[in-house]
Amino acid sequence: MVVDGLTDETVDRLFHALADATRRDILRRCVRSGLSVSRLAEAYPMSFAAVQKHVTVLERAGLITKRRRGRERLVHTDPGAVDRARQALGELETAWRARVDRMSGLLADDPGPDPGPEAGSGDKETTEGQDR
Repeated sequence: MVVDGLTDETVDRLFHALADATRRDILRRCVRSGLSVSRLAEAYPMSFAAVQKHVTVLERAGLITKRRRGRERLVHTDPGAVDRARQALGELETAWRARVDRMSGLLADDPGPDPGPEAGSGDKETTEGQDR
């Protein structure tokens, strides 16, 4: 399925990247200004290599870009990619709201089961040999 240029593979990469709290935090930190991976690594109780792996996942998903500044490569959040993730969620929301609306319409049109002529009459039937 392709929605507004987003293939299933692209959406899968976006949501896989966003599924991790550390990666979401990296995105937040890199919105204001670009940070080097070594600077990012200082903020987390994990190795530089582990942070680099998180950055690679974000980069493959298109959520961040790296730009050279001198000898450093700075990580920047790509707001357009975050917007694409929002679009994908919006498409899912639209589909689910349409389904709920259809179900609501069906339920509103359904009079429910026919209770039959004896429902609610209050009379109790007795059988032979039973005391009243």
